[in-house]
Amino acid sequence: MYRKEYQHKLTTPDEAVKLIQENDMLVHGLTMAEPPALLGAVASRLREGDLKKIKLFSALPMDPACSTILAPDLLDCVDAITGFVTSGSRGLVRAGLEYYVPNHLHQIPRLLKEFIGVDVCITMVSPMDESGYFSFGTANDFTSTAARAARVLIIEVNRNMPRVFGDSLLHISEVDAVVENHALIPDFPSGEISPEIDVIGKLISEMVPDGASLQMGIGSLPNAVAKYLDNHSDLGIHTEVFGPGMVDLIKKGVINGERKTLKPRKHVFTVAQGDQEMLRFMNNNPACESYPCSYTNDPAVIAKNDRMISINSLLQVDLLGQCNAEFLSGYQYSGTGGQLDFVRGAFASKEGKSILAFNSTAKEGTISRVVDRLDPGVMITTPRMDTHYLVTEYGAINLKGKSTRERARGIIDIAHPKFREYLLRRAEDMYLI
Repeated sequence: MYRKEYQHKLTTPDEAVKLIQENDMLVHGLTMAEPPALLGAVASRLREGDLKKIKLFSALPMDPACSTILAPDLLDCVDAITGFVTSGSRGLVRAGLEYYVPNHLHQIPRLLKEFIGVDVCITMVSPMDESGYFSFGTANDFTSTAARAARVLIIEVNRNMPRVFGDSLLHISEVDAVVENHALIPDFPSGEISPEIDVIGKLISEMVPDGASLQMGIGSLPNAVAKYLDNHSDLGIHTEVFGPGMVDLIKKGVINGERKTLKPRKHVFTVAQGDQEMLRFMNNNPACESYPCSYTNDPAVIAKNDRMISINSLLQVDLLGQCNAEFLSGYQYSGTGGQLDFVRGAFASKEGKSILAFNSTAKEGTISRVVDRLDPGVMITTPRMDTHYLVTEYGAINLKGKSTRERARGIIDIAHPKFREYLLRRAEDMYLI
């Protein structure tokens, strides 16, 4: 029965995107779930003039989106907004060709349903099973919410997309059109582990107790931390991003979720970003469970995990403990994402810790990432009231319960040595010391 319905809805990308109407708000799958065939077909309609204008909500746009509907020649036809800024969209945002929507990640599903609106959702999914279900695979996040809020849902089936459990299933009856495209899903880049990040990873690993539940952000930091966790035991996962470093620790038996207080023995995440080995590991693995970010990133849910340890990166911190993870050189550089979600959730957890890590300097050591005050106009990602642990290659400081004087001294101690004297003078000028 389900195979017959599947065949009835199966069509070509060009035919499927004819369901999109003028000025529709389009939401597409995140990162590794961007549907290249459908995105290309939408771009073709726009170039041919058959479709003159659409609205677009994306986050972390990768090459499939950036080379199609976000291509320079189509920007007059696409009214684009984004929930997170990356290298693919940074230039567009800086030029005023795409606009950032400030958010906490756990709120995006509600924003899409109640404030932004969704007309059409397109995303990549795993093949249908015998019961008529696909899986959202690597991208549950806000995609699953958008899929069910949309007037039109078009899916791109790819046998390389893993079938994932949890709240990640989508039934053929919910779908308006199906296309097939079994192209290889490109690896998601994680970045090189610099010597400084390697030191930071080791320092953080020593702050992780056995039996902890882990959240780690994106970039090279998660892999650097994972590298030094081999001697730990009974770790668990409740995270925004699932990645290769976690897969390696699961295979080694370091992560088993045995002591998790919420969903024990389950590796819980909302989006997966990594390599082919990660995709193979996730496929039909009953221990891997994906949920919408309205669940995984809800601070109240996060706090139900005892010994919750959140590990994220930032760009700058000032002597008051205010943290900037999204603004650089006067422009939006990234986004808040789930940082504050996990900062607050982890601290509210029994025996939990929130850790924010960063290199002490930028631009080959010429600029200190520890500053006296954040520049006017810089967005504060984590307020000083929420900052818990800060870590650089020069050490770690716990700001909770510290006076402004103790905070300033501790933050200066983890700054690069060549900037400490200047920061000390500025702390005195600010009457912090």
